[in-house]
Amino acid sequence: MDEKEVQSFLIIFSVVAFFLALTVILLFVIFQKRKNKLLREQQEAENRFKEEIIETQVEIREETLRNISWELHDNIGQMLTLAKIQLQNADDLPPSVVEASETIGKSLTELRSLSKLINPDTFKSLSLVEALKLEIERFNRMQYLGASLTFSKETFELDHKVEVIFFRILQEFFTNTIKHSKASRLEVDVTYEGDVLKINAKDNGIGFDMSLLDSKKGIGLMNIKSRAQLVKANVEIVSQEGEGTQLNLTYKNQTV
Repeated sequence: MDEKEVQSFLIIFSVVAFFLALTVILLFVIFQKRKNKLLREQQEAENRFKEEIIETQVEIREETLRNISWELHDNIGQMLTLAKIQLQNADDLPPSVVEASETIGKSLTELRSLSKLINPDTFKSLSLVEALKLEIERFNRMQYLGASLTFSKETFELDHKVEVIFFRILQEFFTNTIKHSKASRLEVDVTYEGDVLKINAKDNGIGFDMSLLDSKKGIGLMNIKSRAQLVKANVEIVSQEGEGTQLNLTYKNQTV
């Protein structure tokens, strides 16, 4: 083999090697793209599945609350009303019976208020702020603690489903405050500017160790995060032992 043949062979070999290397690189790039696409699709499918699970759980809870609301209003409410009427119709009522009748009357009022607030259909006629007003008034009336509500505006355009979810988030926070915090004050602020909703709720209770968020004891607070995730809201819970607990929620309105 002479020198020219060797050179020709080397050139051909180099070209073939180059194209083989290029083919391998292209195949690797295509493989990576397909792999990444499949991973994205898998992640999106998992996220959709999680959202569907959370949404189903929320719907089940809302339907359960609706049924409880009806039972409270239609059955227990009617029995309390009957008991009050029977006491009022009795002759020569002693002071203790009169007091019992008044207590039943107050219980009936609170029962109707609670029945209204846990019924999802309430939000067909009430805004988020109006519903929060009723809840805060109920706390103060029952003397659970001193509660206050401030807001930038009473009504704003917000999807009905989103309003219900935010109200349930706050109810979950209120329940934890009343049951566990030993707080004497609860402050709630609702600000809506532009298309951004900000809700801040804080108590002056005993607070808790934030590691409880990862335990069974923190299931209520984990429910808050799950509900917020469903509507793509950002929620932050901050607490420290002896320093109370605070909930910060931010949501960019998608309907405006």
